[in-house]
Amino acid sequence: MNALYSIEAVRTIEQTALAELPKGTLMQRAGRKAADLALSILSRQSDTPGKVLVLAGPGNNGGDALEMATLLADAGIHVSVLLVANRKKREPEEARMARQKAVKSAIHWEDALSLNTTLESLRDRQWSLVVDGMFGIGLKEALTGSRSQLVEIVNTLPCPILALDVPSGLNADTGNVVGDDAVAIRATHTITFIADKPGLHTGKGRDHAGEVHIASLDVDKACFPDTQCWLNGPELFRTFLTPRRHDTHKGSYGRLAVIGGAPGMTGAPVLAARAALYCGAGLCYAVYLNDPPAYDPISPELMFRAAHRFDFAIDVTVIGPGLGTSTAARKYLTRVIESNQPAVFDADALNILSGDADLQQAMAERRAAAVITPHPLEAARLLGTDSKTVQSNRIEAARALAEKYRAVTVLKGSGTIICSPDGKTVINPTGNPGLATAGTGDVLSGMTGSLLAQGWHAWEAALAAVWLHGKAADRLAQTNMGCIGITAGEIAPLARILLNELVTTSHL
Repeated sequence: MNALYSIEAVRTIEQTALAELPKGTLMQRAGRKAADLALSILSRQSDTPGKVLVLAGPGNNGGDALEMATLLADAGIHVSVLLVANRKKREPEEARMARQKAVKSAIHWEDALSLNTTLESLRDRQWSLVVDGMFGIGLKEALTGSRSQLVEIVNTLPCPILALDVPSGLNADTGNVVGDDAVAIRATHTITFIADKPGLHTGKGRDHAGEVHIASLDVDKACFPDTQCWLNGPELFRTFLTPRRHDTHKGSYGRLAVIGGAPGMTGAPVLAARAALYCGAGLCYAVYLNDPPAYDPISPELMFRAAHRFDFAIDVTVIGPGLGTSTAARKYLTRVIESNQPAVFDADALNILSGDADLQQAMAERRAAAVITPHPLEAARLLGTDSKTVQSNRIEAARALAEKYRAVTVLKGSGTIICSPDGKTVINPTGNPGLATAGTGDVLSGMTGSLLAQGWHAWEAALAAVWLHGKAADRLAQTNMGCIGITAGEIAPLARILLNELVTTSHL
């Protein structure tokens, strides 16, 4: 499993490792790993190595960059180094040692004293690679002035950009840019040292980190504490990826009811219910507050019911897609909360819940398995705050929701966060902007409910549904040369293929 560690935890690991190693060892290892990756990136572009620009800051991140630059120069690469000073920060001893080594190499040094002139000239040079070694995990203030200008120029360059540890300006815990309306490097590649960091995979992190490479620097595993945060992947839900037996029937794979479909939103339950069938539910009902459709001509397998004639105590339930916030919607939400069946709460079910203290208390006391799937604005309502606060620390927001409502929480967005009431946290690496379209949330809730109906535990059902949902969108983007124009209805058929692939490969 790909474990994720906070800034504080990484610093503790680093200090523990340094106590047993000669001074400069980790920095030298970081420089070597970064140099190897840089050479690999350069080799993909041309048989003739081009020019590399290395931006080196005043701390240990800059020391890593200088170790790397020295190795590249020794390998015959044309390397230019621009030192980015910070008068508030004293140069650490290891970084000073790396600089002393670098000045003896064949590196070309840019004139940092006339930084403004140097910045303007950067636009006109033909760089094959830019390396960001300015500021690592310790950055606490926004990049301003010439540093901000430098970042903006680098972000416009057409060449690959390799960030060391984290892109300068990005918070490695939250995935936010440090400072309001501030800037951060937009890397095509990030090589992160010692351990992977959550901020590289959620919020703005995915846009800024690019392709993430992990370099453990051969730190002893004994230095790593236990973690409750991981990157999502099939290994986390592999236990439930079991082949089906021949001696089974539709009842063997669960019954699911999708409740919603207020006037003007009648398609939402259909999207969720179709997704549930594609992910293997044996029977699926689309339950409407008012008069239901007679049937679905595209998926006639679906059964339609009116809510006032439906028994909410029997089936696993998804409630919320197109539900509305009427008095009737609240009544049926209450019934689902009071039932003793697993349930997924989405969309308007969450909006009703956010404004009703009695229902919130009932949710917290509910014994049956529950999954909630809010987007940031719904999450903000559930926590009594605003979406900016939620997005400022998505992990903490998801943990707060899971604890408050005693439910597995799926906080949607770039790098969806899945959190359990006991604090386990997973960040999902699949998915793309093609999911930013109407109905994809309904599909996700239907997929999650389908796995619940088949007997999956709520935690694994949420992990698998989110991973498959995003992976299906990724495959669509790959097939269609991009993510623009993906529609919600396309996702579930591909999720079915992916789910069957996982089941097959898990038992070869």
